[in-house]
Amino acid sequence: MSDPNFSYLSRALVVFLIFVFSPVFAQDKGLLQVSLLKSDTFYLNLEALDMLEQTHFKTTTMWTSGKIQVSGVSLKTLLKHLGARGESIELTALDNYSIVMPIADLEDGAPIIVTHMNREIMPVRKNGPYWLVFPYDSDPKYQTEVTYGRSIWQLTELRVVN
Repeated sequence: MSDPNFSYLSRALVVFLIFVFSPVFAQDKGLLQVSLLKSDTFYLNLEALDMLEQTHFKTTTMWTSGKIQVSGVSLKTLLKHLGARGESIELTALDNYSIVMPIADLEDGAPIIVTHMNREIMPVRKNGPYWLVFPYDSDPKYQTEVTYGRSIWQLTELRVVN
């Protein structure tokens, strides 16, 4: 005969683990959720992001050592591809850190949603699988606290607002 307390505790543990680790499992699949104003939501994986026009550059960051080579789709290109309309975009990370930035601040080549760093796919433990990066070394305008604060890693969600 089975112990009913054990069964209850086992189920409670499973529910707890799913609740706590489900964002990690979703991120391991590399899905980026993009929500538009019209209630359209897209779930994009690495392959979908890599099919869009790619931007490449080398830069240094305060979070990495030495110059890194990054590649990915520019945020402006992604939003244009999806037909996004709005004033701002809210970006959220795996740990629920979020920022809001005006869409008007987006440029053709910056920032990019990095999918590869030094030609390798980025695991969650190394700021991946997606990281919003600016070409910090190319212009002093990218070397500000505002820009550094927008450099969100472990990116899981983009939401167009306003």
